[in-house]
Order: sequence, then C-alpha cells, then structure tokens
Amino acid sequence: MSFQPVIPLAGYAGWTFLKRTMEKQQAALQATPANQRDEAYFRANIGKVNSAKDLVADRRLLKVALTAFGLEADIDAKAFLQKVLAGGTLKTDALANKLSDKRYQAFSAAFGFGDYATPRNKMSDFADRLLTAYNTKRFETAVGTQNEAMRLALNAESELGSLAAKTGSEDAKWYTILGNKPLRSVMQTALGLPSSVAGIDIDKQLEMFKAKARNTFGEATVSQFAEPETMARLVRTYLVRSEVSTQGAALSAAKTALQLLGR
Repeated sequence: MSFQPVIPLAGYAGWTFLKRTMEKQQAALQATPANQRDEAYFRANIGKVNSAKDLVADRRLLKVALTAFGLEADIDAKAFLQKVLAGGTLKTDALANKLSDKRYQAFSAAFGFGDYATPRNKMSDFADRLLTAYNTKRFETAVGTQNEAMRLALNAESELGSLAAKTGSEDAKWYTILGNKPLRSVMQTALGLPSSVAGIDIDKQLEMFKAKARNTFGEATVSQFAEPETMARLVRTYLVRSEVSTQGAALSAAKTALQLLGR
C-alpha cells in the first residue's frame, strides 16, 4: 500500500493526533490512484452482478466487497464465500447464521443473494454504501501497518458503536462481540481479561465479560457504548492497557536477553 498514515506517537497520545488529523488522512488515501481505480471499477460493474457465483468470479469486485467487511483475508476461499452468500441470512439454518464470526452474516445480508429475487447490489445507493465501508476499512488497515492497537480501536469505534445502537437483547450483542475477533480483542484488553478466558465455556465467558464491564464502565450492557463518552473511555482504557502490555513484554524480553548475556 503506497499510502502511509502519519502517527508520530504511540499510545493514547498518538491516538489523539490520529483522530485530530483523520479526516485529511482519509481523504489522502481515497485520492491515491489505486483507490480511485478500485472505486471506478466497483461502481461500473457491481450492478451487473446477478448471483453469488458472479461476485466470487470477479476478483476485483470481491476484493472490495470483502474488505468492506474486514474479510479480505478470505479472497481465495471462493467456494466457502459463495456458499455464505448464496445461503442468505433469512433462514435460521443458513451458513452465515451458523458461523461464530458475525461479519459473514453482515456480508451475506448486505448482498441478499439468497434472500431476495433482486439482490441488494442492484439498489442505486449500494455502491456508495459499500465503498464508504471499503474506504473505512482500508484506512484502518493502513493504520494497522503502523500501529495494530490503533487499527483495532478504529474498528471498535465503528463496529461496536453500530452494534451498541441496535435493538435486541444484550446477551445477543455480547455474543456478537465474543464471536468477532477484532471486537473481542479490544473489549478483552480493556476489561483486563487474559487471553486464556477464550478456553472456557462460552456462557461463562459471557458472565465474566458482563461482570467486568459493570465494574469498569458502570453497566453490564453493550448498549452503553452507544454513548460517545463511554465509547471514548473504552478506547482510552484499551489503548493504555495495550501499551502497558507491550512495554511489559519488551521489558521482559530485555531482561531475558541480559540474563543470557550474563551467563
């Protein structure tokens, strides 16, 4: 990727700078020739797609579509993606509904190949909506080349904020977080939970996350993160804890190296 975001500092100080300059930096990414070509091709061709098979057969379109949902690593899993898309999401036994990672469900629902006679990509505003998500994810990826914690924080702001604002049960929202690797990483770190928690029963995990959320942010709900102040606290806590963890690992490695040199 030719675009390189400017992040002069690590931790929360770097995050503050990134947020202050993000609009200009995002515009710079969108103006790159590669991005302009991707957008132009997507706008010109996405409306011609009639089925899941058509989409996975066009690598350029598929790349944009997958990136919009943070699934670009699956670009070569064509048979799997076609099955996810063709099955839709309206039937309870659809593959997309069975997968723990709910990004696949959102991906399938966005196109509606398995649910409607006329898929959603035929709608006049479809390209605009997908490309907005695509550019958001591309910027997050670019940030991740400089600082992975900030990439995850940006993703949490958009995805967790959207999830928190939805209607539905709080437990269902928590299960969505537990099944979404990037969101889970942010929440788990912010709540001070060890990675080993992933190995216990999923219902027990739910109880632990809710209890920690209540102690840390005042409520056990996911909906509380729809409030900008609470979301800001979550991101700040995550970045601070992440930086402390990184520094601790570096100090531990340095200590080990010194011990080896001293032998």
